Amino acid sequence: MENVCIEIPREVLHSARTTPEELKRELAILLYQQNKISFGKARELTGLNVWSFQQLLGHRGINIHYDVERF
Repeated sequence: MENVCIEIPREVLHSARTTPEELKRELAILLYQQNKISFGKARELTGLNVWSFQQLLGHRGINIHYDVERF
């Protein structure tokens, strides 16, 4: 998979009190929540295992989207 880099000024990260890794995780969660990427892709972006990603979504009150075609 080819990567794309997004330039974010260091001041923005500092002001938001976040790290590049946390920002990447937040983006993955947001895209998943908006049904723009799958659970697997979002989990992959966060670098978490399935269980940890499910827990993270649960703590945020985000429902897991089940694909009817899987069943």
